[in-house]
Amino acid sequence: MHIVIVNRWPRFTEGVRWDHELTRYEEFIDHEAHQVSYVVDRVGATGVLAGRERIASMVEVDDISSYDHLRAAVTEVTERVGRPVDQIITLSEFTLDAVARVRQSLGIPGPGPDEVAVYRNKVRMKEILAEAGLRVPHFAGCENVEQTLAFAETTGYPLIVKPVDGAGSIGVHLIQDEKALRGLWETREPGGYEIEEFITGTVHHVDGFADEDGTIVFQVVSRYLNDCLSFEGGAPLGSVVVQRGRLRERIEEFTQSCVSALGMRGLPFHMELFVTGTEELVFLEVAGRIGGAEVPYVIHKLFGVNLFEVWLKSLVGEPLPPTPKNGDPSGGWVIIPKPRVLPAEVVSSVPMSSMVDSVWRELVPQPGDVIDGSGGYDSLQSGRGIVVHDSEAQAEADLRRLMDDFRVEFAQR
Repeated sequence: MHIVIVNRWPRFTEGVRWDHELTRYEEFIDHEAHQVSYVVDRVGATGVLAGRERIASMVEVDDISSYDHLRAAVTEVTERVGRPVDQIITLSEFTLDAVARVRQSLGIPGPGPDEVAVYRNKVRMKEILAEAGLRVPHFAGCENVEQTLAFAETTGYPLIVKPVDGAGSIGVHLIQDEKALRGLWETREPGGYEIEEFITGTVHHVDGFADEDGTIVFQVVSRYLNDCLSFEGGAPLGSVVVQRGRLRERIEEFTQSCVSALGMRGLPFHMELFVTGTEELVFLEVAGRIGGAEVPYVIHKLFGVNLFEVWLKSLVGEPLPPTPKNGDPSGGWVIIPKPRVLPAEVVSSVPMSSMVDSVWRELVPQPGDVIDGSGGYDSLQSGRGIVVHDSEAQAEADLRRLMDDFRVEFAQR
């Protein structure tokens, strides 16, 4: 089989950064049994650790999320190797759409644009779930200014406006009134956005894997401490793994219903939902990929399950590795956002582990480090930490202490 891997992620070998260390293409895909080629950008080239003698071909592009660039690169790979591409793999949400279009245009097997839309297009996924009788926020695709104003008048404020294919709360707007909604459309066109009911509740996320029958073989329920939208506004973000109980069981059952209704098979998923004050479960959104931030590293530490290994082996037709869920541990992660004014140089910092004993891993910038605006959750932030504990309550207490009390001193560059 000729496999093309599209990679935009770096790998770090100095032992300080753990970002993307679990992908390990060179370990989970047999480069001797298959011809494996790579399409990368400049950063993604650092994430290819297989020896060049094991790689059929590698092409570097300027914009790895561009359909035109990817199509040209895959065509070049095909010509170099001298055989068609049997499978094209990407693990990043930001390249799923372009890769789906490349599959369709070049006749490569795998999910095309319509299939990917159920876990990329926030309007489409809610349409499917609403038709299945599952609770979703009242929503509508944004067509024009007057249509969104009419939706708002019927639904009431506040409202949420978000890109239909966004990720990580990028471009999400909390709209408090008609003036704010009109003002938003003065700066952008409504097309490509969704408008939806504002739900009051605690946001949970569920991360796992659905097999080829759509049965969830592994899932972990976590509860956000704060939320991603607040993080975009400059507040710390955290998450704690939920331990056994009736609420967790209900969330797991709801998640299976959503995954089944969406027809997600042979895929990891990162699903977010609200738990309201009356413990009603309301779908928020789902992605057909592994959760970002520190999610996969917490799961691997607590349960010994590497979701990247499960996904990659599933994609190449190998048996799924065991996905045990022994015991009932907890833990979680915290990210302290970058300062508002960038670039900024670190003047002083202290280890997170000096504040709470449960810290397993941390990435705290050192004096002299310069933080810039590049990267997402897995970039060099003001601080990142992972805690592990046998108690959800104590893990949450430790995470909240880090969120409240951790400080780094900066000087503007």
